[in-house]
Amino acid sequence: MTAVRFFSDNAATVHPAVMEALAAANHVDTAYDGDALSRSLDAAFSDLFETECEVVWISTGTAANSIILAHFVRPWQGILCYEEAHIEVDECGAPTFFSGGAQLMTLPGPGAKIDTDALKRRIAGIRKDVHQVQPAAISITNATEYGLAWRPDEVREISEIAKSGGLKLHMDGARFANAVAFLDCSPADVTWRAGVDALSFGFTKNGAMMAEALVFFGGSGGAGVRELKKRGGHLLSKGRFVAAQIRAMLKDDLWLANARAANAGAAALAAACGNRLMYPVEANELFVRITAEEAADLRAKGFDFYDWGSGAARLVVSWDQDAAAVGPLAAAIAAL
Repeated sequence: MTAVRFFSDNAATVHPAVMEALAAANHVDTAYDGDALSRSLDAAFSDLFETECEVVWISTGTAANSIILAHFVRPWQGILCYEEAHIEVDECGAPTFFSGGAQLMTLPGPGAKIDTDALKRRIAGIRKDVHQVQPAAISITNATEYGLAWRPDEVREISEIAKSGGLKLHMDGARFANAVAFLDCSPADVTWRAGVDALSFGFTKNGAMMAEALVFFGGSGGAGVRELKKRGGHLLSKGRFVAAQIRAMLKDDLWLANARAANAGAAALAAACGNRLMYPVEANELFVRITAEEAADLRAKGFDFYDWGSGAARLVVSWDQDAAAVGPLAAAIAAL
């Protein structure tokens, strides 16, 4: 029996439009990021975000987060983030590696959103002397590690704390599309208008093959970003193939349509899960209470997913699994 996979949207198929764009890009052009597609990204994202953007393509989300943060902090400084943030628990120390030693300074919060009072206390408790690590950036994830969407006013509250302390604000947007689809807002409203300095805009989970974008707002990019990319081994010789994926995802808002499809599938599953849900479903991830016996029953029926500690599971719906596609799993969960 072939398992129906709900363990990660990283494993999803590549959208046909992206495949077509890759084929169309298979012609001679300038190497690295000097090609026409790569050079078009600033204007394309500036239109999308309604402000001037500096955009750099990259092939992985880990590199996207790490390069932005390494650009914002010095080796002796710190990055404030949620205690289970992806940069803390799932990137093998890459932000510290790319920055040359910057310390991740973790904080608690509900639903993987940093608690603002804890953030204020942490910053206030750091002596302004050479003996203690001084934070230089705050990183938040939208949608969060537990699938919740940061509202513009929530982002703005974090940004105001950041700006009052002279800190940069980074947004890990591996599932940014899903958050925007849920919020039904302009991408600008939940990023630069709310005070975000730079966004890691994820496309790989949402229909691309391997493409992410470093999006800098308000002149926060500039010198050093591309050097960090090159030095870290991420300046691909045929970068036009990464840029081609991004342009295909931006065309006719395919990125948003794919996210809406995944969110709709997750909402259908949520209805079947009922009071098993551990968090509200605001993107394409569900965290559900489920016993080991129930998990085994679902796997025996052909469904695959991650266990999430004792008595819980994580279900992730991909762009190619709409409400109809998740029907069999929804029925199986409802029947438990």
